[in-house]
Amino acid sequence: MKTTLSLALATTVLATGAFAQEIEEFRIGILGGENAQDRLNSYACMVDYTEEALGVPVKLFAPADYNGVIQGLLGGTLDMAWLGASGYAATYLQDPEAVEPVLVKINLDGSHGYHSIGFARADSGITSIEELKGKTFGFGDPNSTSGYLIPSIEIPQIASDITMEPGEYFGDVVFTGGHEQTIVAVYNGDIEGGVTWADAQGNWEDGYNSGALRKAVDAGLVDMNELVQIWKSKVIPEGPVVVRKALPEEVKVTMTELVDNLYEKDPDCAYGVAAGDTLGFDPVTHDEYLSIIAAREAVIGQ
Repeated sequence: MKTTLSLALATTVLATGAFAQEIEEFRIGILGGENAQDRLNSYACMVDYTEEALGVPVKLFAPADYNGVIQGLLGGTLDMAWLGASGYAATYLQDPEAVEPVLVKINLDGSHGYHSIGFARADSGITSIEELKGKTFGFGDPNSTSGYLIPSIEIPQIASDITMEPGEYFGDVVFTGGHEQTIVAVYNGDIEGGVTWADAQGNWEDGYNSGALRKAVDAGLVDMNELVQIWKSKVIPEGPVVVRKALPEEVKVTMTELVDNLYEKDPDCAYGVAAGDTLGFDPVTHDEYLSIIAAREAVIGQ
């Protein structure tokens, strides 16, 4: 027994040493959607778990926009991130060898999708996209799937005269900078309507079970009773947790297992990382995002 334990301990020490030799630190990027400090707070639990697993210092990065994370992954200054589907498509189109998708969030019903949600203030009298004609419409970030790519494709299909060119159908079309900014802008009456993301499961007054609306409710930024849903997209493939391909294989395996087991290990940590209620994570592959990659290339390019 002692020999077996000694061998196991030696293996653990060697493995940790290998991590230390091959990577000096591990860097996790956090996609935009809420203010930087709230994002860092949501992921703070990942620092201790990752340092324990890899034996190296861990740093969190919360860039101002989605492109900051994308460029960090492309440039090798970030090692892991949870991307939206369009963000993954952008990364892949610029460098197919930069990252690999490993995990996807599980909704409470076992599904792996979410929706772009159009919304307005309840007291505005607006109940549909068509009623936003001549008014200001807000996107989040150009690299957001639900905050730009999918609504820019699906909303013009509602009626033949709807376009996303400012002044043609909507009085103006603006980028707010992120999901939280869109939610707050609509809530404060700065713009009349916008889009954000949610699993569209659970109760509207809670901000659904997970997503940007749920995070805004948790942060005390909005009362959902003062907002109304005016549009919902088709199901969007949930974005992947990705790791940098150039990392040592054992590092990729260790971090994939860490996130995969996060819900069972620490449900509160998983809640913060997954932006709401979740059943954890499932494996995912590149093939799940072929349709989003094609849509991204057609609408935005690289």
